[in-house]
Amino acid sequence: MSRIVNFYTDGACSGNQNDDNVGGWGAILEYGDVIKELHSGELNTTNNKMELDAVINAFRQLKRDGLTIHVFTDSSYVANCFLNKWYVNWRNNGWKNKKKEPVENRDRWEELLTMVEKNDVTFYRVKGHVNLGSEKTDADKMYRKFLENNKNALSQDSAPEITFDDFRKLIDMNNRADELANIAMDELR
Repeated sequence: MSRIVNFYTDGACSGNQNDDNVGGWGAILEYGDVIKELHSGELNTTNNKMELDAVINAFRQLKRDGLTIHVFTDSSYVANCFLNKWYVNWRNNGWKNKKKEPVENRDRWEELLTMVEKNDVTFYRVKGHVNLGSEKTDADKMYRKFLENNKNALSQDSAPEITFDDFRKLIDMNNRADELANIAMDELR
């Protein structure tokens, strides 16, 4: 029986709308009891590129294909592409979006799609920057919303049952990926 590889990813960009900015990404790979943290970044980038780079660089760490992988990301941009299969229309339309404009970050999308298609990958959308210990945070409500928002992903054969304790852990791991993205930006400043 093969174990599941979990990716927890986040990207960030300080000054995203400006020509002069700094971006970073963080990723955590989890395979059984083995955890590996990664981070890096670049100058004059975008938040979306950093979100993609987090997932791409997690995949680059793998030694083989044919794995079952769960990607937990707070990026709507990344998660929705796979959950809503945007890439199917992009490919069918010659890498044009609904507005008939070129798809942004095509090079990154193509690389990521190549890696995803060599594995059994499920993407999950996680709310980012959550403090479950705060009195203002209704953790039970957030858990129910996570389950509802990811019901299609969770209904797949390879999907794990995500208990409330699992949910708390994946929030903590995604918060740590966010910290790693910020470390990368600090290193570039």
